[in-house]
Amino acid sequence: MLLMKVTFVKRGTIKPMKPFKSLEEEANFWDSHDAVEVFGKDIKAGFHKAMKTDTLTIRFEPDDIKKLSEKANHLGIGPTTLARMWIRERLSHSAA
Repeated sequence: MLLMKVTFVKRGTIKPMKPFKSLEEEANFWDSHDAVEVFGKDIKAGFHKAMKTDTLTIRFEPDDIKKLSEKANHLGIGPTTLARMWIRERLSHSAA
């Protein structure tokens, strides 16, 4: 097991990468770059707590959950993340 020293840094001292416009853009970027090239050999990863405000429980048929999980796994994300992305996409299109 690899153990690493965890360091906490003052908020705002680590500058995040510019967000990608799409999952495809991000995939293309990382297919042609590696982390050491982008960040240097002393890579520090930063994590922040999501600022989620509420939760919603939705019931799905087992086959639908399986399909959602397979699609999400193919994209490299979790099934709840994919469901949230799809719902937000649909809501933004219906608002117009």
